[in-house]
Amino acid sequence: MTEDRTEEQRKSYRPIDAKGFRESISRSWGPVDRSVVLPDGLAEAAAEHRRKLAAALPGRRIAIAAGHSPVRSNDTDFRFRADSDFVWLTGCQAEGAVLVISADGDSTLYLRETAGPDEVDFFANARDGELWIGPVPGLKDWSDALGIACRPLEELPSAVRGAVPFMLATYGVDPVLDGLVRTSPYDGNALRQTLAELRRIKDDWEIEQLREAVAASVQAFADVARELPEAVRGGGERWLEGTFDRRARTAGNGVGYASIIAAGNHAPVLHWVRNDGAVREGDVILLDAGVETRTLYTADVTRTFPVTGEYTDAQRQVYDLVHQAQLAALDAVRPGAPYRAFQYEAMRVLVEGLRDWGLIDVSLDEALGPDGQQHRRYVVCGLGHYIGLDVHDCDAARPETYFAADLAVGMALAVEPGLYFHPNDETVPPELRGIGIRIEDNVVVHADRTEILTADLPITATGLEQWVKANLPS
Repeated sequence: MTEDRTEEQRKSYRPIDAKGFRESISRSWGPVDRSVVLPDGLAEAAAEHRRKLAAALPGRRIAIAAGHSPVRSNDTDFRFRADSDFVWLTGCQAEGAVLVISADGDSTLYLRETAGPDEVDFFANARDGELWIGPVPGLKDWSDALGIACRPLEELPSAVRGAVPFMLATYGVDPVLDGLVRTSPYDGNALRQTLAELRRIKDDWEIEQLREAVAASVQAFADVARELPEAVRGGGERWLEGTFDRRARTAGNGVGYASIIAAGNHAPVLHWVRNDGAVREGDVILLDAGVETRTLYTADVTRTFPVTGEYTDAQRQVYDLVHQAQLAALDAVRPGAPYRAFQYEAMRVLVEGLRDWGLIDVSLDEALGPDGQQHRRYVVCGLGHYIGLDVHDCDAARPETYFAADLAVGMALAVEPGLYFHPNDETVPPELRGIGIRIEDNVVVHADRTEILTADLPITATGLEQWVKANLPS
């Protein structure tokens, strides 16, 4: 008997091959709630976005894919995040979905239908089966929520077949769509370009999403400030990153981009996303991070604040100059102003300050001219960009509609001057080396004002000192 049991222990049986399992698994399942819950106004906003795209590309057929989760390693994937253009047009975040807009402007969403208990995928597909990943909305659920026709993904080939009318598709997002539609990179870029230029102007619903993203980010900044003592005790930048991530995941979908938690000598590093350093008393923390809402709109906020609640004289000297540049930039944001105006004004203030400190020895005109730019050693990055569904929103737009265009009502921007003195930069005095300061506000252009979404976060050095002290545990 013992030998028989040992032999059985060596055997392995696949449930999928067992008649008893297949009969058992396919019956006696009660109803499951697969309904889609959307924020008020999302479906209507997405429908209007589709109308604008169809009007911009009359007579064209269009296909836009949601995409798939990228592989993290081996058989594990990153969490799925749908393509931004797809989300802007649908409000849907279903993996593998494809939107098709006909030449006459009618829209159909193609999705994978949910596998029922009588189908093998219900229990055997670890990536999509409901026994593995939980209830998944079906075609009717999405159609009821979004007010758009939904069809099985298996019908997509017939929907995109044919060369006339010409079809534009997003290339490189979904290999299935790439195989079905022969869109050249040029045509694919033209579609992305059109979408980017449409997305520059945010409607009221989108602006409200950005307000929510910023409000959650402001909460997350306060969370980080409260955890500064623990970071100093040994948690370091990793602890502060985890603190921000927790709020982002609780209040929204997660972070909108890789957070920058740069303490001490890491602060001058423009994209310090390793976040693996120590946090010490006397450091400043350059925190550049944003919460992404569950509708996938993201904030992009930066403050640079002292760990102990007090700047050193050198840190304050640099901070005050960057603050002056920020005020000048914000004052230049208005309808009809050149997009580059706010960046020019910030750079002008920075150049004047660097000249006063003796760090550059050329005139203001030469420094700001095409053959000068000596000051860019200390601020090599740009000083602003659009925000929205992407942290650097609308970057597929043509230069003449982005950098060379004028600001207009409904545009949402990040304004972010800074100075970055690396610890090994021998052109700056020793007391300034290792100091990096950035101030980044999120703003919306209105006809009668500039709305500073980040106004609840202090911007002055004194205000930030008080803010840190108010948030530190007593």
